[in-house]
Amino acid sequence: MTTIALYRDDFYLSTAEAVVISVHDDGAVELDQTCFYAASGGQPGDTGFFEREDGSHIQLGETRHGATKDVILHRPVDGEPLPLVGEKLVLHVDWPRRYKLMRMHTACHLLSVVCSYPITGAAVGEEESRVDFDMGETIDKDQVTADLMKLVGENHPVYLQWITDEELAANPGIVKSKNVRPPVGLGRVSLVCIGENSAVDSQPCGGTHVSETQEVGAIHIAKIEKKGKENRRFRIRFGAPET
Repeated sequence: MTTIALYRDDFYLSTAEAVVISVHDDGAVELDQTCFYAASGGQPGDTGFFEREDGSHIQLGETRHGATKDVILHRPVDGEPLPLVGEKLVLHVDWPRRYKLMRMHTACHLLSVVCSYPITGAAVGEEESRVDFDMGETIDKDQVTADLMKLVGENHPVYLQWITDEELAANPGIVKSKNVRPPVGLGRVSLVCIGENSAVDSQPCGGTHVSETQEVGAIHIAKIEKKGKENRRFRIRFGAPET
């Protein structure tokens, strides 16, 4: 059964009510709807807890997709009790962790603006993220940091627009990533737009993001690594550059 992914329309939704529709043999729980982000596109899935009607908690260890993108599986931490099919729960996302991931994911988008090369890989983390680019030339990490912080300080709006799967297929050039494809198969694809009328950027992405670039806060390029003749790995960290 399809789970309604509430986070697709509201990145700031940290709590919601849901009903258990299935409990798998391996302990994975399916709900009728969820605010827990399912791991995808380099962004980890949400953690947090289920609150039962008696007030007790079930700690959640991971959220991921099942065989298809419309199946979202919530796996409790080992040793936690499992809810019952039909049980009503209140979902609580680990918000400090999610918000860090939202800020980091937005920072990765800004980096793809500053470095306009095809993306060959990415991983979003709570303290450090990486983005790999198909590029061979040398680039100054301090200048990249300055360009990133300029975009952060200009406080551009970040928002979603929706296109159909067919519109994406007809316009493959809007996808910056060479290896990670946007989530399709649900009928519509979200475009993450930065700046008024997408003046800064627009690219398909199913992750979660902040609503304005200023929320990203201080970030810097900690390291640029050579990962092959035509591949460079940029490591983004929070805070000012180390001196």
